[in-house]
Amino acid sequence: MKKQIGIIGLGKMGANIARNFKNKGWEVVAYNRTAADTQEIEKEGIIGAYSYEELASKLESPRVVWVMVPSNDPATEVLVSDSGILPHLSEGDYLIDAGNSYFKNTKQRAEQVEAKGVHFVDCGVSGGPEGALKGACCMIGGIRSDFEYLEEAFRDVSAPDAYEFFEGHAAGHFVKMIHNGIEYGMMQSIAEGFDVMKNSEFNLSLVNVARIYGKQSVISSRLIDWTKEGFEKFGEDLSEVSGSAGHLGEGEWSIKTGQEMNIPVKVMEEAFNARLKSAENPSFQGKIISMLRNMFGGHSVK
Repeated sequence: MKKQIGIIGLGKMGANIARNFKNKGWEVVAYNRTAADTQEIEKEGIIGAYSYEELASKLESPRVVWVMVPSNDPATEVLVSDSGILPHLSEGDYLIDAGNSYFKNTKQRAEQVEAKGVHFVDCGVSGGPEGALKGACCMIGGIRSDFEYLEEAFRDVSAPDAYEFFEGHAAGHFVKMIHNGIEYGMMQSIAEGFDVMKNSEFNLSLVNVARIYGKQSVISSRLIDWTKEGFEKFGEDLSEVSGSAGHLGEGEWSIKTGQEMNIPVKVMEEAFNARLKSAENPSFQGKIISMLRNMFGGHSVK
């Protein structure tokens, strides 16, 4: 494939994905609903487009378009509506949904896109804005021949050996959805443990606890490393961080799916419910989760 790609959506993730491709030698054509964001990224040598029609006109066939917008209505509007990108694509083009879409919605969109003769690939992306810029983790679903055609793109935008294909439309988004459910449980466990330590009889440095946990222990992980960095950044009391932990819905989808399959997902359920409860009863655990969401995802701590 020609190293040329269109990017739709220039939020924290999409803008860094565009930069990542450009840094790997790709010609990038980018569009964002807010024109000011497109103008800003043009200063970095990325080609701007100010309509879907213009984006399509600046890409050579077969076009490859990477869509990184929020799930539900924005994704539906961009991917399959008459006012989105699909009417401007031709048979044989490729459309990649790289947002956090609910896998059942992805299945429906795949059918709508492929009915127009356009190849559809779904891709769950993990790693936050930093990963999007320096090397993401990509979980890809669809038809194998489509993946093989696009593999160079996924290889270039991912960290070394950090992409995988799973057969079937929506399989990538399904794997990423469960990833986010697991993430909820891990973050809640970290929040509970550090809350207990903060209130213990010992005068513990939470920074030092997180540091040693991250040094070859059984629970060493990127989340533990971000816990340490978060306490260093915001202070161990997290006084300026909200005790109400936000969420974007992916954890709830994992719970719903497990329940539909009659599979117990108690840890995910409790972690999700803890976030809901923190809206009315802010807590130190909520502060830790808000801090972690900021560290890896750039979410506001307010």
